[in-house]
Parts: sequence; structure tokens; C-alpha cells
Amino acid sequence: MTKKLLILLFFLGSFFLQAQNLVWRTNMTDAIAISNELRRPMLILFTASGVPENLQNEIFKTPDFAVWSRDNVVLVKLDLSDVNAEQSDKEQNIKLKNAFGVQELPEVCFASASIRKNKTTFSALGKIAYKPGGAKAWIAESNAILHPSE
Repeated sequence: MTKKLLILLFFLGSFFLQAQNLVWRTNMTDAIAISNELRRPMLILFTASGVPENLQNEIFKTPDFAVWSRDNVVLVKLDLSDVNAEQSDKEQNIKLKNAFGVQELPEVCFASASIRKNKTTFSALGKIAYKPGGAKAWIAESNAILHPSE
């Protein structure tokens, strides 16, 4: 009995550890390619150091979000304060922030994109910031943006 319980705990622990191991892309070109290959929109997190951690802690670090994101979006994190980023990436991130109309950080934009003849065209689907209520409420609002007719 004890052995079965330990095995069950091991598998449950592995599941929750894996569920919270999210893969955030930081290169937009790679993210667009993966988004198009998987036929999923991108969830683009605009953030910077020193911004409130509520969105990260209460939404992104939950098993519910991990499961939902794996099936619905390609995760992209654009840190506007990254001192190690190349100058071209910094400029690109600022242009994207302005193009999506991001006013306060952190904020999430949902978008799809295509690249043709070295020109990237974005299709904005919607924006969402942190709101109290937990991951399930945030996911429900995100689903309303991604699937407005359902």
C-alpha cells in the first residue's frame, strides 16, 4: 500500500512540476514560425523588471494556465528592460509595444502573424492585463478573446 501511494505521489508531483515548466519564446521570428506551424495564436507578454508580479504569480505559475497555454497559444515574453538583449531586439520590442497599444506593464496581447517577402504582418486579436480572480477567470476572459463566437 505504501509503495503504491509513493508511486502515485511521484507521478502527481511530476505532473505538477511539468505543468508549471512553461516555454516562453523571446525571439519573435521563432515564435511566429512556431505559431504558424502549430496554428495557434501567440500570447505576447510585455513586461519589464520592477513591474507587479501578480500576473506571473497568480496566473502564469498555476497548473491551470500551464495546461491551457500548452493547448491554446505560443508563449512569447518581451522584456522591455532586458539589458542583455541586442539593440535590434530592443527596438523591435518597443515598436511592437507601441503597435499593440500597450500602455501599462505587464500586459498580454494575443496575435497571429505571417512573414512574406521579409515583411511581418500582425493580426491583433485582443489585450488583457492582470485582473484579480485567479487563473480560471483570466483563462475564461482569454478564451473569449481567442474564440469570440463560442
